[in-house]
Amino acid sequence: MYLPVTLKSKHPSGTKTFGLPEIHPIFLQFFLAASVSISFRMEGRKWEDINKDIFVNVLGRVGMESLLLDVPFVCKSWYKASREPQCWEHLIFPTFIKPDDIDDIWCEPEIPDRGFIERLEMTYQENLSATAFVKFIVNRSCGNATIIKLPGGCTEEALEYVANECPRLKGLAVGSYNEFINSIIVKFISKWKNLEMLRLGKYHLKEIIPEIGLHCNNFIWLAAPYTYIGKDEASALVSSLSELKYLDLHGGDFEKEALVMILQGCKQLVHLDISQSFGFDDDDAEIIELASHIPAFKCESSIITPDWLDDDYIDYDDLVYDSSFFY
Repeated sequence: MYLPVTLKSKHPSGTKTFGLPEIHPIFLQFFLAASVSISFRMEGRKWEDINKDIFVNVLGRVGMESLLLDVPFVCKSWYKASREPQCWEHLIFPTFIKPDDIDDIWCEPEIPDRGFIERLEMTYQENLSATAFVKFIVNRSCGNATIIKLPGGCTEEALEYVANECPRLKGLAVGSYNEFINSIIVKFISKWKNLEMLRLGKYHLKEIIPEIGLHCNNFIWLAAPYTYIGKDEASALVSSLSELKYLDLHGGDFEKEALVMILQGCKQLVHLDISQSFGFDDDDAEIIELASHIPAFKCESSIITPDWLDDDYIDYDDLVYDSSFFY
């Protein structure tokens, strides 16, 4: 990743654009703190003189890890600013936090965000469970959270707390790590009248969609990758979310008739991703024609039947029966 930087020079064109390596948030924070601190000292100003709204807006963009483990320890002014609810409007939780019912999960070396969680527990001297951590962070927002990405291992208690304490929520990402949460989220949709965006896991789409249509009048964006899309799911989409603008169902398992129903019924779509899916070919003339009105339409690498279901693809001489696969 690179950051585009425009520099003035004596080149005939007047300017040149260079790509600089992306800076880790901690180093970026240190650089900004040092630069601003030097500027303030030269001008004889104090941190207390900085525009509070601008500063809080900047801190709200550094991410949860820096906001918890770096910013508060720079100085008293930064600590005070980091506690402002406006810094906690976008709550992007780490992918994995220790589940409530597991005593020691760190024996697994490849756990995502392990470094963040270890730093957190070391700094605050707390062995936080998923529920405790979600409540701790949501409390920081004081009801101002508008975007939340739940951690893996999220519990019903934590989700209910989010539902009750985040009435301004506009975007929610549940994720594939939370299969259980996907099955119960339907109970809480009515709490989020302002919800506009939702990312789900693989299941329970047809139960959730009618609730969204009933309670969330501003809803425009739905992602449910790797989901089975049959006639029931398509019918729910068309009848409850016909005004949907963004739909991501990539990697899905489609009944072609269901896909046709969606294309015919959701006329407001400006983005539809059904790439790498099963149930239709990516060069299907009917599908391409029906999707011609969608500015951003993706269906590449989609096929009717996956290779692993093709008898000609399987070498039965290499098959070994393993009964544990079914349990």
